[in-house]
Amino acid sequence: MSKRRTSALVTFVVLAPVAVSIWAVNTASAHGSMQTPASRTWMCFQDNIENPRTPACKAAVALGGTQPLYDWNEVNQANANGQHRSLIPDGKLCSGGRDKYRGFDQARADWPTTNLNAGSPYTFRYKATAPHPGTFEFYVTKDGYNPTTPLKWSDLEATPFHRVTNPPIQNEAYVTNATLPAGKSGRHLIYSIWQRSDSGEAFYTCSDVYFGVDPSPTITDDPTVSHSPTDTQTTGGVTTWAPNTSYRAGDRVTYAGVQYECRQPHPSLTGWEPPNVPALWRRL
Repeated sequence: MSKRRTSALVTFVVLAPVAVSIWAVNTASAHGSMQTPASRTWMCFQDNIENPRTPACKAAVALGGTQPLYDWNEVNQANANGQHRSLIPDGKLCSGGRDKYRGFDQARADWPTTNLNAGSPYTFRYKATAPHPGTFEFYVTKDGYNPTTPLKWSDLEATPFHRVTNPPIQNEAYVTNATLPAGKSGRHLIYSIWQRSDSGEAFYTCSDVYFGVDPSPTITDDPTVSHSPTDTQTTGGVTTWAPNTSYRAGDRVTYAGVQYECRQPHPSLTGWEPPNVPALWRRL
């Protein structure tokens, strides 16, 4: 065996355990975020990462750059072990207490919302990029919640309105059916905590919601994005609604067998399906 091949073999043998170790760390990590109703990180990840269209996402990028959008599924505390309130200070809930995600802590009244009906059944979907056993808790803000002030633990109801352990995974997302809190109206925030049971790691999400119909959606269209028939699939001359598509006022789509007409221009996102955002879509 030549000296060159011997050297290469030794190098591989020495480095291989390191490579395996690194691979194990990366693949063993449990990651995810609320998909429906869309969390701030998931929504901004869907919203053209390098040049977001929504003002709130633009502000998040201006404060923390685009990397947090690429790492939308990593708002975590590695060793939380259930000690969420002592680890995460007031005003830092949406970032999970991590400076990297500080852009999502911004107290703004223009984070895009998902319309919900108080007291009704709702299917929550939590995008999972690595499944692990654990428990999810969903909290909602108290009546009188003000989105223009930093979110504090005391702004959340004392107990979760939904708690589930090891929900099933469907289409790469944890799926759980819950009953939304009754008596809520207007803008609120749903805060989730996913505490793994196989480690101390926990994940956190902030989903902006509106109980009722949000009268002033904040989604704006990007005039530089072209809109053409190739943006969507067509069915009988009417396009089928699709995420990550730029729609114009007057456009018509079908979703779940029902036709809708676009009320105002916006980029579509997962979680903003026509029946979820009547401020953007009119049922025909």
